[in-house]
This record gives sequence, structure tokens and C-alpha cells, in this order.
Amino acid sequence: LGRVLDLMDELNLWEDTLLIVNTDHGFFLGEKGWLAKVIMPFYNEVAHIPLFVWDPRCGKKGETRKSLVQTVDLAPTLLEYFGQTVDPTMNGKSLTETILNDRPVREAGLFGAYGGHVSFTDGRYVYMRAAADGSNEPLSNHTLIPAKLGEREPVHLLRSAEWAGPFSFTKGCRVMKYPKPTRFETEEFGHLLFDLEKDPDQENPIVDPELEKRMIDRLISLMREAESPEEQFSRLGLENAGS
Repeated sequence: LGRVLDLMDELNLWEDTLLIVNTDHGFFLGEKGWLAKVIMPFYNEVAHIPLFVWDPRCGKKGETRKSLVQTVDLAPTLLEYFGQTVDPTMNGKSLTETILNDRPVREAGLFGAYGGHVSFTDGRYVYMRAAADGSNEPLSNHTLIPAKLGEREPVHLLRSAEWAGPFSFTKGCRVMKYPKPTRFETEEFGHLLFDLEKDPDQENPIVDPELEKRMIDRLISLMREAESPEEQFSRLGLENAGS
């Protein structure tokens, strides 16, 4: 990164270059007794990632923003910067106005990983919804590329594949759907609710049925907006939550 910044100085690229410094996830280095990532719920050490942006059109530097943004906002930001149309099926929003004057682009953000807690935050609270039981089922991969990290899926998984969708974000294409187990054991942790204002280190989960009910309703709404498969609602014990 230092070399990139030095080159920006050397070539005076600050005048006409959009620079975004970001990462895909955080990493535990002993916090809460954990190392690395993935197995545990997505606490802020993993989910709250750095984002630094220099936009030469705005000229803002040395400032922070409080608005809730996500990595899905980066693609629309780049498209808008280069004068391209943002696809209406994208969940992300251009951050140009957020960079300029902290204009909010969302009230809440959904996050998680395949087979893990399904979580969201509104900036004040974080709610992490675990699987309803130890089976962590039903759980199916939905994809057009039956592979994982460069490896092909084993044949026994693909034998049970069927078509699902289409979804708005697949441009009318149906996708492969097949059951696929995961390493997550979310029921070990249960559902978690944190107040980031009072408990920024997420050490003391809240027990507040009324607040949790409101968070569940918001989670369901966000999952519907994201076109989550119906089986996800069943996996999380939300199958009777309505539509």
C-alpha cells in the first residue's frame, strides 16, 4: 500500500484517480479467544472492515463518515465514477454523496456466510440468527459454477442437483441447486443480539424479547429483499414468519 501511495504522489495521480482501500473480511488475533475467521459468528473483528476512499471530484481527506455502507456499494461507486449505468438489480448504492456529505445509502446491512449465522446491523444493534437446530438444514448451494476455491464439487453432490430460480440478479437465468454441508455449527452459539453503542466489543449479548422480535422482523424483510431462498427461512426457524 505504501508503494501505491508513493506512486500516487510521484505521478500526481491524486488529481484524477479514484483510490479505494478495502478488504474482504477481518481476522481474529486472539480477541474473544479466537484465531483466524469463519468458524465463529461474524463479530466486528471480522465483519467491520476498513474502507478508505479518495475521490478527486470531492477532494475530501482526513475525515470520517458515520453512514452504514457495505462492499456491495463499491461496484455502483465505480460505475458512477466512470459514467456508466448502475444495474437496477444491484443492492449496492454509489457512495459519491456519502463521501461528499455523509448522506446515508441504507438503514441496515445484511451479512454472513454460507451455512453460518445470517446477520444484520442497523449501526446501533447487531442481530445474528443461528440455525434452528444442529442439522443446520435445509441448506443448498445455489450456483452456476459447481466449484469451491478452484476445486470442482464432488460428483455425489451434483447427482442431486436441480434447477432453482430465476432470481432478479441472475438476469432471468436459473441456477443449480444441490444440498451441501457446511462446517458451521451456529446452534452452539445460538442467536446473538448486541448493542454496539453500549457494548462495542460485543462481550455481553442482550436478552430482550421485544427488541429481538423487532430485529427478527427486520431480518426477514432484508432477506426477502435479497431474494433469499425459502429454505433459508426454514433453516433459521423463520418458516412461519410470513411473507
